[in-house]
Amino acid sequence: MTTNRIPLAERMRPTSLDEVVGQEAIIGEGKILTQIVKNGEPVNLIFWGPPGTGKTTLARILAHEFHADFVELSAVTAGKKDIETVVERAKTNWNLKVRTVLFVDEIHRFNKAQQDAFLPHVESGLIILIGATTENPSFEIISPLLSRSRVVLVSALKKSDILKVLRRALAAEHAESRVTPEALDYIAELSGGDARSALGDLELSLGLADQVTPEVVETAVGQKMPLYDKSGDYHYDNISAFIKSMRGSDVDATLYYLARMVESGEDPKFIARRMVIFASEDIGLAGNGALNLAVSCFQAVERVGMPESGIILSHVAVVLAKAKKNRDSYDAWTRAQAVAHKSLGCPVPTWLRNAPTKLMKDLGFGEGQKWEAGFHLDKSYLPDEVKDQRIF
Repeated sequence: MTTNRIPLAERMRPTSLDEVVGQEAIIGEGKILTQIVKNGEPVNLIFWGPPGTGKTTLARILAHEFHADFVELSAVTAGKKDIETVVERAKTNWNLKVRTVLFVDEIHRFNKAQQDAFLPHVESGLIILIGATTENPSFEIISPLLSRSRVVLVSALKKSDILKVLRRALAAEHAESRVTPEALDYIAELSGGDARSALGDLELSLGLADQVTPEVVETAVGQKMPLYDKSGDYHYDNISAFIKSMRGSDVDATLYYLARMVESGEDPKFIARRMVIFASEDIGLAGNGALNLAVSCFQAVERVGMPESGIILSHVAVVLAKAKKNRDSYDAWTRAQAVAHKSLGCPVPTWLRNAPTKLMKDLGFGEGQKWEAGFHLDKSYLPDEVKDQRIF
């Protein structure tokens, strides 16, 4: 491979929508980005998706299509002065009848005040804003900015897409014969849908040996850290998929998402806590022993620790996934909360109240009650105002 100080991932960056690999949901006939380009009218956009999926590339392509001045900021390093400089540049462009596309990478890292600073200029059309984020925009982008933008979901690339990107890079570098098919497949497997990471791994591997094999790739890449942020979307997406897989009685998916979390370093007690909730919420009356089992799982995980706790978690997760499901008790509880919330001021019927004094007995407190196991009066035990409610 010819020595080049520009990274391979940068050299292989697409320059038009036609060159973009994957993203069929947003690129193509009738799809949002293609339609925006056809209309010729820039739109404020928030690209939401994992790293290495082409968010920056898409922003650059759109700016080029609109013949706009492209300004790029990283929310990690940019400050108030940088924002002011961009605004002044945009004003100059406006006088020259040139659009300004401002791309803010990791826009979720801007605080509210910094995001507010863009708002009047986005509203006036002085700046066309394209933000990129790996975090849920609903929580990280201020509402006024979000309401003036279209959120576009940029998906992780499939393995077949990554292989296409890698083969294209090898052809461009005239290095097809230097990488075995097994090594190429291994690089794609390690990428996790991140094209930039895959191209970086390929470049490192080509720099180590004339003939790249899986062993060379392993030497070049070393130990890959999983893409997992315990306070971010990946954390919540995985636990959500785990819970829904148990709810859907899909044992294979249950074990898969459990393994993903464990391999990524998720706190096993967090997983066990969610299983305790699941046992009561989703299995409920269909299997009253499930709650005891889940609680035992949590206690065992606390006492045993990793890696053996993985065995306990998988055992109980399989049981919960295979168990019959019943949400009667959970649904009744949510209805009870709703009814109680609306009737907190309703007095408890006098005949249900304690009567520790003669006066209270004379007033009807505890009337008709007997101290007998299973004693029941044939009338509603609810306050009069809600006695016709059916909760369970």
